Amino acid sequence: MRVVSWNIHWGCGKDGRIRIHAIIDVLRKLNPDVICLQEVASNHAELEGNATSNQFRQLAGAFGGYQPVIEPTSEIYQNNQPRQFGNMLLSKYRINQVHRYLLPWPPDPESPAGMPRGLIEAVVDAPGGKVRVLTTHLEYHSPLQRMAQVRHLKYLHWEACERARIFQPDPTMDPPYQLGFRPGSAIYCGDFNFTPDSPDYRELIAPDDSIALPLVDAWRLRHPEIARAPTAGLHGFRWPERADCFDYFFVTRDLAPRVSEVEVQSETAASDHQPIVLDIA
Repeated sequence: MRVVSWNIHWGCGKDGRIRIHAIIDVLRKLNPDVICLQEVASNHAELEGNATSNQFRQLAGAFGGYQPVIEPTSEIYQNNQPRQFGNMLLSKYRINQVHRYLLPWPPDPESPAGMPRGLIEAVVDAPGGKVRVLTTHLEYHSPLQRMAQVRHLKYLHWEACERARIFQPDPTMDPPYQLGFRPGSAIYCGDFNFTPDSPDYRELIAPDDSIALPLVDAWRLRHPEIARAPTAGLHGFRWPERADCFDYFFVTRDLAPRVSEVEVQSETAASDHQPIVLDIA
């Protein structure tokens, strides 16, 4: 199973031009089974490069053999037209459940800027069994909001693990209750907007005896002695000030022995972030 996560920067490359076809070309070459994208835009003429197209529709059309899940976390109306911005997941494997979460957005007087943030969860019928694949894009400007979001991710993960532990199907219930089994096993990925030395990173993977399947950093599993490859700041983009890692894969402990590779694809300049790739045996 191959999963790719990528903050596509609405397809805007280092020259300020939007080329969704370049994003699509890179993804096709990587040949993933599941694609997790952040910063997908629709009808946003004011974004750099003029992102007026519906990129959710363009990407879904380009990967017709995949099941798409969209989550516009920001939806602003202008002249009755929605301007959308958010996350997207596409899966070659069958998806049998989808859950969308709005993450905490507490007021922060120190950082009034920001936008709503969300999390997509898809229960995927992968070759090794059902697994939850989740993708998110956490707050950048406000450390207070980002920590609240990290803690909520941990709560949602605890909740899923506990529901998996007590799950009992009840065929007598009405159809909306027939969600089926939702495993604790999970892959979390996306642009977390924290660095590996940050308190947010430590909080996410901190030991917690109440969580049956704790999260571990997939990069550290495969490359424990190697400095982490930067996922943003390459190719002369104006942000960030220096190249660093903001994008991650975290997997549950039961999946850890099956992580065969984690890589950062550093060659492309189609976005200000690099695609990251996880291979599960």
